[in-house]
Amino acid sequence: MKRLGWAAAGVTGGALALEELAPRIWPEHPRVDRNVSYWAAAIPAAGSALERSTAADVAIVGGGFTGLSAAYYLRRKLPGRRVVLLEAQRCGNGASGRNGAMLLPSTADRFMKPGAVPSLDRRIHELTVANVGALRDLCARTGIDADIELNGAATVLRTAAEARAAATDVAKLRDRGIAAELWSRDRTVAALGAHAYAGAVFVPDAGQLHPGKLVAAWKRAAAEAGAEIYEHTTVVQVDEGATHTLTTGSGHAVRAAALVLATNAYSSQLGFLRRAFVPVWDYLAITPPLPADQLSALGWTSRLPFADTRTEVYYYGLTRDNRVHIGGGPVDYPFNAGAPAPGVVARRRRELQRTLASLHPSLEPVAFETAWQGLVDMSLDESPAVGRCGRHGNVYYATGFSGHGVNLTSVFGRIIADLIAGEDERWHWLPYLNRLPPYVPNEPFRWLGVHASLAAIRALDR
Repeated sequence: MKRLGWAAAGVTGGALALEELAPRIWPEHPRVDRNVSYWAAAIPAAGSALERSTAADVAIVGGGFTGLSAAYYLRRKLPGRRVVLLEAQRCGNGASGRNGAMLLPSTADRFMKPGAVPSLDRRIHELTVANVGALRDLCARTGIDADIELNGAATVLRTAAEARAAATDVAKLRDRGIAAELWSRDRTVAALGAHAYAGAVFVPDAGQLHPGKLVAAWKRAAAEAGAEIYEHTTVVQVDEGATHTLTTGSGHAVRAAALVLATNAYSSQLGFLRRAFVPVWDYLAITPPLPADQLSALGWTSRLPFADTRTEVYYYGLTRDNRVHIGGGPVDYPFNAGAPAPGVVARRRRELQRTLASLHPSLEPVAFETAWQGLVDMSLDESPAVGRCGRHGNVYYATGFSGHGVNLTSVFGRIIADLIAGEDERWHWLPYLNRLPPYVPNEPFRWLGVHASLAAIRALDR
């Protein structure tokens, strides 16, 4: 037994040593996959790149919903501060401009899942519902119509057992003042035209939009508020300190007292939050506009977006011009956050086509007009996180949106602005403040753990 104990200690020590060395053995190099989604056509052309070294009060890395909203709220709250935003490609190039277009309340860990504290569930729900109204106001102020439709959304239930469990959860949510309805199989078919489900949970405080157009609205709002936005400006190194130095690919640098990491799934490439999430590849596709007879054959009379209850969830939507889009399903994690092989991408797209055809057989002969993939962050507990970190407490972050980012990102952008302004007390009630998701190990244990977890999830999802 003693020999076994020493052997175990040796293995553990070796594993810990390897994990500490992993970032140096397998460093992640800054790289960005280009957005080729259907939504990307509505994203504004990139503005100018950073052409000289400069100083700012706040430097924001990342031009998605988090970064643009943080820039907007910072300039509104602290108009005398210089806010510089750096984006590697063009604003909206990441998950903000290539997602499933669902506009959902609450957070992924609480959505349709009653927590232990009813008042907290209700407060988080109300916060996120109010933010949907703020997004509509944003579009009105900027004059950019983001195709926001607030007719609700549904979560479809695959089995009778899921329907029974959902009935209990819906009753609890309604007791907490959170609107939700349990739909029968017949009502689900009538609304969604999908015969594969035992029922659905309808959430009225939800909807859908055009992500690319919302990026355009946030970019215009941030620029008009006085934020300086530099695109095609890749940050390749961050030297953290009381004053940070951000070095770009062109060699120019930005020095700032506060750093906002609005990089989500790309944060680990800059050496931050590596152990807080796993960057995985998600896949989406969209059809051409459907003619009237084909659209009628779907029976999707409600036009509501919906998602299923799989852990590797599939989600569906219908655009204003009658395109059907589908996303989700199996995700991929190549070793050390690499890119999936072309054969893997092709297989995932075929799986999306088969899944859509199994749901709506009339779409089987309809080829996708566009398909795309990109990195999203996966936290182990599906809980988001926002706050400050770093040796000097001047690095600000938001991560872990897990499918609720279209709405939640700008809530967190506002929170980041409040934290930089010294108004932390406004958010002390929020359980996601100054936390990080459960620990994710470095390579090679990350790859082994993720693939073991995905194998178990897929077995349960069948």
